[in-house]
Amino acid sequence: MRVREDYRTLTGPEKASIFLLALGEDYTAKIFEHMDDEEIMEISQTMANLGKVSANVVERLFIDFAEQMSSTNALVGTLDSTERLLAKVLGKDKVGQIMEEIRGPAGRTMWEKLGNVNEEILANFLQKEYPQTVAVVMSKVSTDHAARVLALLPENFALEVIHRMLRMEAVQKEVLEDVEKTLRTEFMANLSRTQRRDSHELMAEIFNSLERSVESKFMGELEKTVPESAEKIRSLMFTFEDLLKLDPASIQTLIRAVDKDKLPTALKGATETLRDLFFSNMSERAAKIMKEDMAAMGPVRLKEVEEAQQYIVNITKDLESRGEIVIASGNEEDELIY
Repeated sequence: MRVREDYRTLTGPEKASIFLLALGEDYTAKIFEHMDDEEIMEISQTMANLGKVSANVVERLFIDFAEQMSSTNALVGTLDSTERLLAKVLGKDKVGQIMEEIRGPAGRTMWEKLGNVNEEILANFLQKEYPQTVAVVMSKVSTDHAARVLALLPENFALEVIHRMLRMEAVQKEVLEDVEKTLRTEFMANLSRTQRRDSHELMAEIFNSLERSVESKFMGELEKTVPESAEKIRSLMFTFEDLLKLDPASIQTLIRAVDKDKLPTALKGATETLRDLFFSNMSERAAKIMKEDMAAMGPVRLKEVEEAQQYIVNITKDLESRGEIVIASGNEEDELIY
């Protein structure tokens, strides 16, 4: 009977079969209850043809499984999946209210939410309100955000707001509640439904997802026709080589988060500098295994490398959006002091 000793040659169904066999009959039966007939058939046929599996392979499979379950890549939550879940337990109006809060700017309180609203959008709304209302808002948001908003208001109106702020004493609770109600009903609700992303930011994300050859062609044409837009899109794009901007702690977080099968393929097409950055932030044993995996792969199609790199870029941006890693922009403000 053959013995399976090379973890790298295992297919997805084979990994699932080994995992379920190791769990035992009782747990496997419970998992099968959540699978359809085709999935059960595929796993069953794979199990029957597995042969003997070495203890080292089983150990590595469990280590990989534990790492993926503890990483941010193990679960994916979206607005749609959240809304469907809420719809099962709450009424339609309540679900709508909660989703409106989620889709709007981040923040626990109204004032935190306002602090995350683009200053141009906020100024455009506030200039139609009473100066006293604006004065209350300006006194509640952060001073730097208030400064940016005031600078965008019509000059006479801004001066009137400033005068009101200078004369303002402690704001009564009832006044604050009225202002919050106005903001929630007239501004936040509308914002969560109509907020549009910056077109250059959207285009940068689209370009990030294009194949390199197609992206280069489009970017070349844009540089001829609208060089300013091309430059802005390029500055907003995040490429695989931009991972060099990550600090060691962020690289380690990223390594824990990504699918271990994708990283060797992605690094196969990376520069030596970027490879070394990843290897230096792994344990000596993990780096050795990764190098062996890469060597065993042989030649890899360019498309597969680009897809793996794009996957890792997407995970990186997701981690950054949640504040789990920091991508330095190269500005002095982003410089780390040790």
